[in-house]
Amino acid sequence: MAQLWGGRFTKETDQLVYSFNASISFDKRFYAQDIKGSIAHVMMLARQGILTDYEKDQIIQGLEGILDDVECGRLEISDKYEDIHSFVEATLIDRIGDPGKKLHTGRSRNDQVALDMKLYTRDEVHLLDNLVEGLLQAILSILEDNIDTYMPGFTHLQKAQPITLAHHMGAYFEMFRRDHERLQDIYKRMNTCPLGSGALAGTTYPLDREYTARLLGFDGGPTLNSMDGVSDRDYLIELLSALSTIMMHLSRFSEEVIIWNSNEYQFVEIDDAYSTGSSIMPQKKNPDIAELVRGKTGRVYGALNAMLATMKGIPLAYNKDMQEDKEWVFDAIDTTKGCLVLFAGMIRTMEFRKDRMEKSAKNGFTNATDAADYLVNHGVPFRDAHGIVGQLVLTCIEKGISLDELPLEEYKEISEVFEEDIYEAISLETCVNKRVTAGAPGRQAMEETIAYYRKYMEEY
Repeated sequence: MAQLWGGRFTKETDQLVYSFNASISFDKRFYAQDIKGSIAHVMMLARQGILTDYEKDQIIQGLEGILDDVECGRLEISDKYEDIHSFVEATLIDRIGDPGKKLHTGRSRNDQVALDMKLYTRDEVHLLDNLVEGLLQAILSILEDNIDTYMPGFTHLQKAQPITLAHHMGAYFEMFRRDHERLQDIYKRMNTCPLGSGALAGTTYPLDREYTARLLGFDGGPTLNSMDGVSDRDYLIELLSALSTIMMHLSRFSEEVIIWNSNEYQFVEIDDAYSTGSSIMPQKKNPDIAELVRGKTGRVYGALNAMLATMKGIPLAYNKDMQEDKEWVFDAIDTTKGCLVLFAGMIRTMEFRKDRMEKSAKNGFTNATDAADYLVNHGVPFRDAHGIVGQLVLTCIEKGISLDELPLEEYKEISEVFEEDIYEAISLETCVNKRVTAGAPGRQAMEETIAYYRKYMEEY
């Protein structure tokens, strides 16, 4: 057992207690952040005259050697150490001797782990945002290619009004655009440096926390309260909330892909590379990626709920409960990153059955509202128009035809207001393209929206 404490203890820690307490099995993933933070700390200590330049150079060279050896596989992070901090410091002392024993001057594992977690999370927010950008690019390509691809829009999973595939995809662009902005907001708010907070009350050494914050790229400077500095996990809760929202959006999108891929809809054909088969039914081609994304959403939700449950009863300042944050956050980040990559690949290679979409829009009375609007534009009160078109729909259902196929004389039997131009008024092209207000599916509105999205991605 290699640990950074024990002077006041008369007995060795029970092995079960030691194993239960240890975090090396999961916190070893931020070895690079731990070394980066230690190098900045040592540079600051030397600048303040707390360490000599010789000691600084020896420690930094030793730390850089450990980093290089771990990344090249020459040095294995062993579970005989309690945590990643113990591993780095003990290895450093083994390599350079007494100067290594000064590495921990002016800091505690409390502010050290708070720093490591922030550095790690900050790096991961960048990676997550890059993946969201890739998904937005994939969605934007679908928008650009499908301004004139007509399909039914749904409410309550019932066909409602005609739209375009571009307009439908635009709704998801908006969702993931908000996700991008949430990640940016989290990054900005979390970008303060806890190092120098000590265990909870700072330190008597003349630390220059502003300098350390600058070295580590914390634009917000040092944290302003040392107790909050070591016990703040709000940024992790915010991140888990943002990841849960990303996964919720992916899950909604997955649900639609699953429905659209079904034999009853056949709106899409998922590429073979993103599908699986059945062990018993040779005809099957299953949308497993979409189903797994939908399923893994609950896993990320669970991390958020677990984190909230842990933090709700913790008094100031640091408590060991907070060690639980890492596994939840690591798993949620890994899960979300994997889902973003796979989902973007799936929709990039997915074929949209435009003929099926258009036929579905025509056969679902999605133009019924436009038929009512036709009557309103000819002086019929909307409530009366609503009832007239309802009768027309009943007639069509009885005959097994669409509104487009109903003869004009049957229109006139229900209302003399109808003329030949009703067919133009209820064509899919007219129904969609006369909707030109901001955010609508009409070609003019969609072209303006897509131009805005292109500019948005250029400035991403």
